[in-house]
Amino acid sequence: MTNDQIMTTETMTTATTRDTQVFDLIAKEQHRQESGIELIASENFVSPAVLEAAGSVLTNKYAEGLPGKRYYGGCEVVDQVEQIAIDRAKELFGASWANVQPHSGANANMAVFLACLKPGDTILGFDLSHGGHLTHGSSVNISGKYFRPTFYGVERETGVIDYDKVEETAMREGPKMMICGASAYSRDWDYARLRAIADQIGALLLADISHPAGLIAKGLLNDPLDHVHIATTTTHKTLRGTRGGLIMLRNDFENPFGIKTPKGELRMMSSLLDSGVFPGTQGGPLEHIIAAKAVAFGEALTDDFAAYASRVQANAQAMARAFTDRGYSIISGGTDNHLMLIDLRSKGNHLTGKLAENTLIKADITINKNMVPFDDKSPMVTSGMRVGTAAMTTRGLVESDMERIVVYIDEVLTNHDNDAKILAIREEINEWMKAFPLYQV
Repeated sequence: MTNDQIMTTETMTTATTRDTQVFDLIAKEQHRQESGIELIASENFVSPAVLEAAGSVLTNKYAEGLPGKRYYGGCEVVDQVEQIAIDRAKELFGASWANVQPHSGANANMAVFLACLKPGDTILGFDLSHGGHLTHGSSVNISGKYFRPTFYGVERETGVIDYDKVEETAMREGPKMMICGASAYSRDWDYARLRAIADQIGALLLADISHPAGLIAKGLLNDPLDHVHIATTTTHKTLRGTRGGLIMLRNDFENPFGIKTPKGELRMMSSLLDSGVFPGTQGGPLEHIIAAKAVAFGEALTDDFAAYASRVQANAQAMARAFTDRGYSIISGGTDNHLMLIDLRSKGNHLTGKLAENTLIKADITINKNMVPFDDKSPMVTSGMRVGTAAMTTRGLVESDMERIVVYIDEVLTNHDNDAKILAIREEINEWMKAFPLYQV
């Protein structure tokens, strides 16, 4: 290649604008997001400022290590960016230590496991089929392959966790780590009770607050950091940031494993967790995503975000009431947070989660099929669906709008074999959503 042929930033820009195959698809995805009703509980819409940071030139910088302790030169600027993210995360959650580098919630949990456990150690997590998460011991996940997983769940009659039974299981199984948190559980957690159980058996207690983190940050749900040893979260979902992970401690403590530095000093838990992230489970951090996290944390520290979080919770409760009024069965009978898990068998055994998901998407309503406790169908079919209100609250919808959404859902599912009816509903929804723009100028 001659000097005249070397690709410069100018010619790179020109090349990018010619890549219509990719950018046309990005435009289609934006249209999809703006035209429909987004009810997937783990999704949200970030602000233009978060988008801008995530797409910034910080993607060019390699920065293995921590601020002030990097393995690469030229990190003076990204050190400041990452420190802002750390400081804002600590302020938001009242933590004394935070690591903002995990690429995802799964990576955050894996780093904790690496720091705190040895292969074969017993863990006690919330059963995936009852609303737990893959990374809490599922047999298809590394957490269930490298460690000995044991589980607790909800009661068949109530759909709620019985903490006495959790204690019985913990005493019987003797886990080295207990895990609380869920992907499809609509009730708040009794962290104090769980810590008392963990203390009885000498276990560490990890809270994965990936779903309700935004509500917890604004004091709308119980604060896990008052009680647990370690907390992890994603930075999207109710926190409304870029996709990523975060690990926090409210109070650092001497690790219970006697792990020491090369100089013979006892290593604190924060040091072990830092090592669990890098070099334990990740390489260089994504500094553009960390910048986006910093922006999102800054947004979450505002009064506007507090009002938003309250609306998310109120909208979820309004939606739960509307579903109940139309004869749908909500696991646990309602919701304390932003989501609910609906057992569709209450509307007849023909209505599966798979059918609901595939039919609703025809009307531009996005939900996800989901196992319900004691499900009699396979994970690819399921008897339930999970819905959440974080994304549509971001778009400005209020409680009365939740009732309208439920009417649409019920009409679509009732007429799941009537394509003309579904098309008419989709057209209504597309027109309605024009009043709630996302990113148009």
